[in-house]
Amino acid sequence: MSNVVEVKNNEDFENKVLGSDKPVLVDFWAEWCGPCKQLAPLVEELAEELKDNISVCKMDVDSNRDIAAKFGIRSIPTLMIFKDGESVGTEIGALTKQQLDEFVRSKI
Repeated sequence: MSNVVEVKNNEDFENKVLGSDKPVLVDFWAEWCGPCKQLAPLVEELAEELKDNISVCKMDVDSNRDIAAKFGIRSIPTLMIFKDGESVGTEIGALTKQQLDEFVRSKI
């Protein structure tokens, strides 16, 4: 069972990301995005490794253009970390496992 939760709409985003009591990593992606597919298994691994410290969500930017626009998502994959309802870090593009791990651990 995956520790990555799909965020499907505005209400979901409000509840699962902005309303979370622990930090949340959001993977903004799209089905057609090659680098997004490359990054997905690394995000899954990290979600498992850090499940006690952080929540991990995926949001399809094609289905949620308003949220993507609100947070200035212009290129995918984009990873954002939210704490207490606020964005505290952003990485754009495919990352290595080490880069992803360092990014997340530096923000939680």
